[in-house]
Amino acid sequence: MKKYIAEMIGTMVLVLMGCGSAVFAGSIAGTVGAGVGTIGVALAFGLSVIAMAYTIGGISGCHINPAITLGVLLSGRMSGKDAGMYMLFQTVGAIIGSAVLFVLVSTGVHEGPTATGSNGFSDGMMWQAFIAEAVFTFIFVLVVLGSTDEKKGAGNMAGLAIGLTLVLVHIVCIPITGTSVNPARSIGPALFQGGEALSQLWLFIVAPFVGAALSSVAWKTIADDKN
Repeated sequence: MKKYIAEMIGTMVLVLMGCGSAVFAGSIAGTVGAGVGTIGVALAFGLSVIAMAYTIGGISGCHINPAITLGVLLSGRMSGKDAGMYMLFQTVGAIIGSAVLFVLVSTGVHEGPTATGSNGFSDGMMWQAFIAEAVFTFIFVLVVLGSTDEKKGAGNMAGLAIGLTLVLVHIVCIPITGTSVNPARSIGPALFQGGEALSQLWLFIVAPFVGAALSSVAWKTIADDKN
């Protein structure tokens, strides 16, 4: 079951980050070239795979793609039961990732970060900002936990995985909140900017902590060697 859950989480991240880059950062107001463009979206998908390979590769092999699972099955490297369950959980993960994107789009517009670099959200967009910060912190901290794990981690390559994941998170989240996923990073600029940034600071403290707590639970679930 740990392998299946790992595949679900990995595929969720792939869809959320890859498709999210196209939804939120691919273009701005329909202007071609105003967003990250084709290269940026392609990087988002590629960085997603790198991040998840270092995070769950030691648990499930990080297929996060039914086509890869089919290839592994036909090569005789896994059982039919495992292949079927992989594909099922990959599909569930893709649905979860799409659902998060749907909620983010449905709960508000995305106008980008503030000019001063402090985090913020527009009036009426609190839930969009909260969900974004919690979800992207969950992903970032999960990669940190997975890549630095003593037994299942990425060893000397952990820093690369963590850094690339932060790049990926920023590609998708900057247009939504300016990207925090780090309470300290939000506190500093907000103290100097004051006003609205300071009044909204609570969200950029609470949401990342919620995401981090959930990532801890998720990692313990898929990495626990007991049973």
